[in-house]
Amino acid sequence: MSLPTRPQFSRRSVLRLGSGLLVASFPTWRASAQTVPAGGGTETHGISTFGDLALPADFAHFGYVDPRAPKGGQMLLQPAGGGPNSNPTTFDTLNVFILKGDGAAGMGLIFDSLMVANSDEPDSLYGLVAAKVWISADKNLYRFFLRKEARFHDGTPLTARDVAFSLGILKTQGHPVIRQSLRDFVSAEAEADDVLAVHLKPGHMREAALAVAGQPIFSAAYYAKQPFNQTTLASPLGSGPYKVGNLDQGHFIAFDRVADYWGKDLPVNVGQNNFDTLRFEYFGDRKVAFEAFKAAVYTFREEFTSAIWATGYDFPAVKDGRVKRDSLPDQLPLGTQAWFLNIRRDKFKDVRIREALGYAFDFEWTNKFIMYGLYRRTVSYFQNSPMEAAGKPSPEELQILEPFRKQLPAAVFDTVYVPPVSDGSGEDRTLLRHANDLLVSAGCKRQGSSLLLPDGKPFEIEFLDFDNGLEPHTAAYIRNLNLLGIAARFRLVDPSQYKERTDNFDYDVVTERFGLGLTPGEAMREYFGSEAANLPGSLNVSGIADPVVDALIADALVVDTRAKLTFICRCIDRILRAGHYWVPMWNKPNHLVAYWDLFARPARSAKYDIGVPSTWWYDTQKAARVNLPSQ
Repeated sequence: MSLPTRPQFSRRSVLRLGSGLLVASFPTWRASAQTVPAGGGTETHGISTFGDLALPADFAHFGYVDPRAPKGGQMLLQPAGGGPNSNPTTFDTLNVFILKGDGAAGMGLIFDSLMVANSDEPDSLYGLVAAKVWISADKNLYRFFLRKEARFHDGTPLTARDVAFSLGILKTQGHPVIRQSLRDFVSAEAEADDVLAVHLKPGHMREAALAVAGQPIFSAAYYAKQPFNQTTLASPLGSGPYKVGNLDQGHFIAFDRVADYWGKDLPVNVGQNNFDTLRFEYFGDRKVAFEAFKAAVYTFREEFTSAIWATGYDFPAVKDGRVKRDSLPDQLPLGTQAWFLNIRRDKFKDVRIREALGYAFDFEWTNKFIMYGLYRRTVSYFQNSPMEAAGKPSPEELQILEPFRKQLPAAVFDTVYVPPVSDGSGEDRTLLRHANDLLVSAGCKRQGSSLLLPDGKPFEIEFLDFDNGLEPHTAAYIRNLNLLGIAARFRLVDPSQYKERTDNFDYDVVTERFGLGLTPGEAMREYFGSEAANLPGSLNVSGIADPVVDALIADALVVDTRAKLTFICRCIDRILRAGHYWVPMWNKPNHLVAYWDLFARPARSAKYDIGVPSTWWYDTQKAARVNLPSQ
C-alpha cells in the first residue's frame, strides 16, 4: 500500500510542482522577452526557475490538452488534497490556508493565481490573472501586469489591490507552511488597478517569485467583512473556474463549473475544467470506500492498496467492461514514503538506535506476501531522480562536502547508505542480530525478554495513524521489533486527534509520503530545515535540525544551474540517509487507476501530471452504454 503524496493547494500552481522536479528532455525556447529601455530589466509572458520557457508568448494551449474537449457531466472522486491542513477522511472547514481545522478537498478550484504551471515542464509558470511580468535586472522587483477582464464570481473586478492583500494576509496569517514559502517576499503594492509591484529580499531563494505567482488570490472586500484566520463552512468568494456547490460536512463536497468564468478561453485554460460538477466523497475506512466505488457512489479511484488492486477487481462491472483499469506512467520523482522517527524524543536521539530500527523491517517479505510484489524499495529522499545519491561521493560532491567534514559523520564520505536486503523469511536472523549489536553499542540493555533504553526505561514505540490501511504492514514490522525486546504497538486515532497530535509533535513514529519534485527548493527547508523542526504543523515530522543540511539547502535555493542543484541535493541525500531519521518503505513508477467508463481523455497525459480531473471530460456516448442512474 502507498499513500497519496502530501497535498498542495494552489490550482496547478508552483506549490504543486514547487519543491522541484526532474530535468525534462524536450526542446526549450528562450522566454519571449524584450528589454525594457526605461529601467532595464526584462518583460516576459512566464517565469521559470532557471529562466527557460518551453512555450512561446503566442502559444494556443498546453500540449497535453484536447482543445475540443466538450463541457458537461460530472466526476465523483475521493479527496486528493485541499490545503496544508487537509485530511483525506473528513473536513470541517473550507478555509484550507490556515493551521486550524481539517480543510476540504478541491478548494484550489475556486481561486485563481497570477500564473499557473505547465505540467509538461519542470518548473515553469505562464500567465493567468497576470498577462505578463517585468523583472528588474537584480530580480528583486517583479511588476505583474494584470488582465483587466479578471473578475470574482460576484462580478467585481479582480485588481492588483486584491493580490497585494492576498500575499500580505498569507504571509502574516496563513498556515506555517505557506508563511515559510513566502519568507523572501517583502511587500506588494498596487501601482494601478492592473499593475502589481512585488518586492523580494536581496539574495532571495531562487523560487521566491514562483511561490508568489502561484498563491491563491482572495477578494480584499470579502475579507474586510470576514475574519481570515477562522475555520468556516461558508464558501469564500473566488474567481476560478469552479464554485463551491452542495456539501455535507465530513461526507462530501461538490464544485460547480462557472459557465461564464472570465478566464475560460485563456491559453492556460483551453481544454481544461471540463466537468460541470466535481464531487469529492469522504470515507473513514478504505474497505468501505472500495465498496462504495463498486456501487458507483464515486466514479474515479486511484488505487493505493496493492491487495485490492491484485484481488479486488473481479466484480461484475469490471468483467463486463463498465469499469476500466489502467496504469498511468509517473514521470515525477516518486514519493518519499517512510516511517519517520520523531527525534525530538530522547529514545531516538542516538543514530545507532535509529539505524537498528531499520534492520528490523523485512521489505522483501512484506512486498511478496502483503503487496503482491507491486512495489520497489525506497532508498533515497530523492527517489528516482538525478538528485538521488549513489555509491561514493563524486568529485563534485566532495567539493561541496569537504568544508563540513568535521561536522559530518564519516559515513557521509563513504558509500551511501542503502537499506539491507533480507532473506525474505519475515524475520531474517542475520539482520536482527546486527540490529541487536547496534542497540547494545548504543547502551541498551536486556531485562528478561524486554529491551531497556540507556536510561533504564523500557524501549516502547507507538506507530500513530488515523487510517488502518498500513496496519498489516506495520504489524509485520512490529513482530520483528518485539523479537528485539522492543514493545511496539500500532495506535489508531480519529483524524482530528491525529492532526492535533502531529501538529504538536506528540508521537513516536508516523507515516508520511511526500515528493520533492524536479527542482528541489524551498520545500527542502520545510521538510528538513532547523527552523521548521519545532514549528507547529510543520512538515519536518522527524525534527531534523542539522546546520550542515541548513547550509546546503540555503545554497540549493540560490544556485544558478540545474547541475549545481543536482550535486547539492545528492549531498543532502547522503547526510539525511546517514542520519537514519526514517525507515524507508516502498514506491511504484505508475498510478494505478480505476474508473467507471464514463470519461474520455486527451491522446497523451502531461509529463508530470495524469490530468485528473483537469483535462479529462465526460463522454455522453460511453455514459449511455454504462447507464448509471446517477449520471
